[in-house]
Amino acid sequence: MKTKEINGHPFVEYSRDTYEPEEMAERSATYYHWLDTRRTVRDYSDKPVPKQVIEHIIKSASTAPSGAHKQPWVFCVVSNPDLKKKIRVAAEEEEKESYARRMSDEWLEDLEHLGTNWEKPFLEVAPYLIIVFKKAYDFDENNEKTNNYYVNESVGLASGFLLTAIHNAGLVGLTHTPSPMAFLSKLLNRPANERPFLLIPVGYPADETYVPQLTRKPIEEVSVFYD
Repeated sequence: MKTKEINGHPFVEYSRDTYEPEEMAERSATYYHWLDTRRTVRDYSDKPVPKQVIEHIIKSASTAPSGAHKQPWVFCVVSNPDLKKKIRVAAEEEEKESYARRMSDEWLEDLEHLGTNWEKPFLEVAPYLIIVFKKAYDFDENNEKTNNYYVNESVGLASGFLLTAIHNAGLVGLTHTPSPMAFLSKLLNRPANERPFLLIPVGYPADETYVPQLTRKPIEEVSVFYD
């Protein structure tokens, strides 16, 4: 492996496979059709998932790019039944308040076709809950505060990688965002520099699972090409 120094720091030569245009088109189409089968699922099986699978999923998520390579994320994995129950109780308390008072009529109308409500049984049924925390700042070896950059963007990218890795493993996930989420910091005893970003149940879908019949926007609505 070739190496060189740039600004006094070690760099390694980068290389990877490339493809001819025809194969590239085929591979990109295959990947799209595979990824298009990913769906948000709310009905879970309690079938166990090997811990090693979750570890691989998290390591895959951690390959995401981040501002100045600070990697400002922590993935808290909860499988303890008592702790999952506490999370469900606290999340449902916030969700019940949101559905009753915080959400506008327009918001509730937009959610109606998805069949959601304040009840979140999946938080206890799914074998794992992955709670993604963003690190607003960090500490060096001398316990001095250091900056992180583009934290929301970085953690958002890592969360996208996480969802793709879950799908690749043959499992399902759900991006749950009970608001406010401060209860997660308290229940998981996280430090002050970490803020909850997403709560993602992970597991197998229930034997009989239904999801809304949705269509995704066509490419004409989500892209603009400047030739």
